[in-house]
Amino acid sequence: MTCTGLTAARGDAKMTDNIRLTRDGAIAFLALDRPDKRNAVTQAMWEAIPRRVADATAMPGVRVLVLLSATPGMFSAGADIGEFSQFAKDAHWQATNRAAIRAAQQALTCAEMPTLAIIDGDCVGGGCGLALACDMRIASSRARFGITPAKLGLVYPLHDTKLLVDLVGPGQAKRMLFTGALIGAEEALHIGLVEKLVGVDDLDAAMRDLADVVAANSPYSTRAIKRVVRRILDGVSDDDADSAALFDAAFRGNDFAEGVAAFKAKRAPVFGD
Repeated sequence: MTCTGLTAARGDAKMTDNIRLTRDGAIAFLALDRPDKRNAVTQAMWEAIPRRVADATAMPGVRVLVLLSATPGMFSAGADIGEFSQFAKDAHWQATNRAAIRAAQQALTCAEMPTLAIIDGDCVGGGCGLALACDMRIASSRARFGITPAKLGLVYPLHDTKLLVDLVGPGQAKRMLFTGALIGAEEALHIGLVEKLVGVDDLDAAMRDLADVVAANSPYSTRAIKRVVRRILDGVSDDDADSAALFDAAFRGNDFAEGVAAFKAKRAPVFGD
């Protein structure tokens, strides 16, 4: 996925979009909030996500974006199958839906700031795609993961499949896609689908610990690191003018000056925006 030049329109989504954006200090929270349908993602929700991510990016001082469920014990049952069924023969809706899903994932993957998915409960299909689009994932012990288009006669998009393959490799990706089976949190950790597994009662603390550490580091560094890793995943294998410019600019930046001053003074650095 090439992130260069991607933008997301800002502005309030409808109050019925079931996507909530809040913040606490340097951390912004993007919450799926449709508990009666286990956070099954509708067209309105897909369309709202890029707007909410853009709003979070525009908040002064926000350095980490956390994707989670507003309701404990669930993450997302996936795309709303009722909508799929209703519009199965509507080619225009299908194209619009496909574009909205891709835009939602791109918004998370290409957001300037690091993104972190917190998974508690079932994380299935399109919901799993949202978690895959984030930079890191922490799961609770009751999390379960599945990508189930083969059980519905559907096909997982290439973009979504690449996100999965990038994390777990082609063999594990094929196993998950061919079987459509749910896997538990321990297995998800073992195959690299999540970066950390904690108990249910420890999930919030683990999220805070990781987000706070990332937020305390240089925002120039974390944003540049994200760009470099993304380009590697997109097939770039050696330094070029873009990566060299990132490297060179760091030495002229305020963050480097503050980092060196803090190191010499044996204190914690305090980076600006």
